[in-house]
Amino acid sequence: MLRGLYSAASGLISQQRRHDTITNNIANIETAGYKQNTAALRSFNEMLLSITGVNGQERRSIGTWTGNVFAEESLTYHLQGDLTETNNRNDFAILSNIAVDDLVFDQSGKAVRANGEVVFQPQAYFTVQNAQGEIRYTRGGQFSVTSDGYLTTSTGDHILGTNNEPIVLPAGVSLDELTLTSDRRLVTSAGTDTGIQLLISRIDNPNGLVREGDGNFKLVEGTAVPITDLDAVEVRQGYIENSNVDVLQSSVDLMAALRAYEANQKIVQYYDATLQKTANDIGRIG
Repeated sequence: MLRGLYSAASGLISQQRRHDTITNNIANIETAGYKQNTAALRSFNEMLLSITGVNGQERRSIGTWTGNVFAEESLTYHLQGDLTETNNRNDFAILSNIAVDDLVFDQSGKAVRANGEVVFQPQAYFTVQNAQGEIRYTRGGQFSVTSDGYLTTSTGDHILGTNNEPIVLPAGVSLDELTLTSDRRLVTSAGTDTGIQLLISRIDNPNGLVREGDGNFKLVEGTAVPITDLDAVEVRQGYIENSNVDVLQSSVDLMAALRAYEANQKIVQYYDATLQKTANDIGRIG
């Protein structure tokens, strides 16, 4: 009986985490460059059950039992979001579609080779430096300029150029006076090159990125290399990348998580009533 109670309780916890993940996605629908999260649920390892000492019989197997379920990790979908034109020259958006050996990637950005090898579609990111001097990656392209000319994200992180240094605009020049070229250089309205070129990094395995908040990701596995292929990755000025959250699917998943939570809740209530009857009524009769 307690096994069933523990299974239902683990289901409650897992569905609550799933619900929290989905509501966080919905809350960030309007966040530029936000990447959708999904909670990966899995069961505990299988256990072999057996019977021993029943009517003098030898021990025999009666099957397996997986028991509880838990939210193993939170996975991020790094796929391209739609672009919206803002006509704000401080806004930048990455349009990325990096091909790998003619593979066709599914909605989660995954493809499988003929030999069974799983491949994830590489993704492109703005490269930034936080207040601690650490390198981070983001798709949030709503930039601003500080009083001392540094180009920063909306959260104050410095945007890096291809020289791996924070970008500093020429004195007295604003982004409104600069245009981004196809090779990601900033030039003046007169066509003068400022010597500034945005550093766009390619992450071959985006699952090696860990979300840190404020739209930033930390690369904990794999490497990042500067992107030089102008055909695979385009950066547009005056655009923002919308969140890649699927609103309709999130609504369906939210309702499913709620129904599963309620079902587990009823099971817990059932076991609670059964245990109460066992302890009070049966115990009193004995």
